[in-house]
Amino acid sequence: MNDVSRTTQLELAPNYARESWWSASRRTLRQSRLASFLLVAICLAGLAGLGWYLAHRNAVRGPGGFNRARATATVGFAAAGRADVPIYLEALGTVTPLATATVKAQVSGVLTQVLYTEGQLVKAGQVLVQIDPRPFQLSLDQAVGALARDEAQLANNKIILDRDKTLLAQDSIAQQDVDTQAATVKQLEGSVATDRAALNTARLNLEFARVTAPISGRVGLRPVDVGNYVSTGDANGVATITQLTPIDVAFSLPADAVARVHQRLATGAKLPTTVLDRTRTVTLGEGTFLTLDNQIDVQTGTVKGKARFANADGALFPQQFVNVRLLLDTLHDAVVVPSAAVRHGPQGDYVYVVAPDRTAHITAVRVGPSNGDQISISSGLQGGEKVVTEGGDRLVDGAMVRLPGQTSGTWQQNGAARKNWQQQNGAKGRNWRGGGGNDGARPAGDGS
Repeated sequence: MNDVSRTTQLELAPNYARESWWSASRRTLRQSRLASFLLVAICLAGLAGLGWYLAHRNAVRGPGGFNRARATATVGFAAAGRADVPIYLEALGTVTPLATATVKAQVSGVLTQVLYTEGQLVKAGQVLVQIDPRPFQLSLDQAVGALARDEAQLANNKIILDRDKTLLAQDSIAQQDVDTQAATVKQLEGSVATDRAALNTARLNLEFARVTAPISGRVGLRPVDVGNYVSTGDANGVATITQLTPIDVAFSLPADAVARVHQRLATGAKLPTTVLDRTRTVTLGEGTFLTLDNQIDVQTGTVKGKARFANADGALFPQQFVNVRLLLDTLHDAVVVPSAAVRHGPQGDYVYVVAPDRTAHITAVRVGPSNGDQISISSGLQGGEKVVTEGGDRLVDGAMVRLPGQTSGTWQQNGAARKNWQQQNGAKGRNWRGGGGNDGARPAGDGS
């Protein structure tokens, strides 16, 4: 009986019960997938709505993607003027001396004097060091004695030769004796010539014992001291001199500038060159462009140039890194505005021009070379327009603006000026906001 009861209790559930559990699991899975699909659909719908909103918002924007809705802001402005704009080529350069000389001794000996100080400016021919001259003085004295001896022998043999010739004419001596004496005279003449060369060499060595500066310039650090033995083979020599006045600056220009530089040089123009310090705030020298190298460096796409500077004050130091500004040309009577007035958009550069009715309008411009905080405008402005320099990030095309110092009053503008503005800018039917039709009123503080 007990066995039958345990068997009955452990009997598995019917098949239809197990099938219902699997069906419930599949139904739950299908519901989860449906929820995921609904969530993805909602996200896609949201993205589509955002895209429609952005497209609708861009549709109401003016040229260059700027909203035409009006806004009011206080802005700073400046008038577009006319000025001469220099065209510069900027480059990094290295100060290069015209000459650098390592002064070496021409004779060997012991230094007895060093007559220069480190960093001293010396002139060409100035004595730098003195080598012990006594050995060279003795050699000179020896050469003088040898020359005197041979000259005396030469003079004596010339007398003998003249006497032998007289005896030969009297047939009192053989011709062979005369010929021998003539050869002796010539031999002595050669010895005298050799003695004279030795004498000049001794004098030159004595002069070389006083080592002089071959060029004018600044002496570097001293490589020798008194008592040192120097020779002609010393690599460091006895001094190093670098020429400082005048001095050159070598720099690299883009390969595209070669044609423009050559065109200016072909007209006989002198290209002024300015050298600035590392911060570009201090002018180190004013000079003149010399020449370009004869080939372009294919690895860097640049060509080397050189300019020369008087450097009377010594502001340029050899191997110094400097900023070079080469004046290539000048634009005369160009329209210029502050650099802060020029903005950049998808359609290119533009400025906000303030109309007489105190509205700011986008005007596309084409910029040219700049000079400091002024930039030239090659097209888009005629000069005299008021352009926004501060607060432009808060403006849209057609926005009302308030200039510094203006109050909430009315604007003074006569009818003829209004009509001229409308004809130039196509602002037909624009609301000029005159105070009760009075064209003679304008806000206080306006300078136009």
